[in-house]
Amino acid sequence: MFALNMRVTLAQISPKLNRTNLEDIISIIESVQDKSDLIVFPELSLSGYMLQDKLTEDAWRLEELVQLKELSKESDVVVGGAMREGSVFRNAALYFSKGELLSEHHKVHLPNYGMFEEARYFEAGDIFESFMAGDKRVSMVVCEDLWHKNVHHDLIEQNPDLIIALVASPARGFSDDGLEIQKKWYEIIQRVASECKATLLFVNRVGFEDGLGFWGGSCIVDAKGTIVEKLENFKENIQTFERED
Repeated sequence: MFALNMRVTLAQISPKLNRTNLEDIISIIESVQDKSDLIVFPELSLSGYMLQDKLTEDAWRLEELVQLKELSKESDVVVGGAMREGSVFRNAALYFSKGELLSEHHKVHLPNYGMFEEARYFEAGDIFESFMAGDKRVSMVVCEDLWHKNVHHDLIEQNPDLIIALVASPARGFSDDGLEIQKKWYEIIQRVASECKATLLFVNRVGFEDGLGFWGGSCIVDAKGTIVEKLENFKENIQTFERED
């Protein structure tokens, strides 16, 4: 089994619906990168979630993120953002390392039901890929991707050492036993980590947007499917963990 000997920072933040998120993310990276090898932010952390008609003005082009490339010379950085290429917009996870964009995953499964309208605004991706970051094989997924069994099979075939899940999950299903959506999410990520024999980083946002409240609960799941580190629900928290799985 691969040994994940690294210092990982989970940045459980509350993005705003404007472009100042980049400044905030840069500030966070600069504050922790001397003690972190990898810093991970949530889904759409550059943009905020409920973009809707703001998408055309707030989406990012890759050339606008040169500061993240520069900062990745010291620590690997993973961010989520609404990315624009011409007239096409995608919900993307970006992995920067050693001053370069190492990988860009476009969310494949765009929810379009209930409170979600992503398929109305974004173009879906069509592929899951793994890539090498140093000596570890990495796979990235964005939120709804992990709710589909075919994605689990793709991940098993990719045989990653590390799975990074960027998430923006609203709180639903409050009960005396806790948050039902959190229980469902933890069941999924524990099963996927165990099936893939991979460490899984789950980074969910917090905060409120247009009546939606996001619950956080970011965590690290080891290759046996055990949650070994966890951040509090509903609170912004940026914490670094040293893993020797």
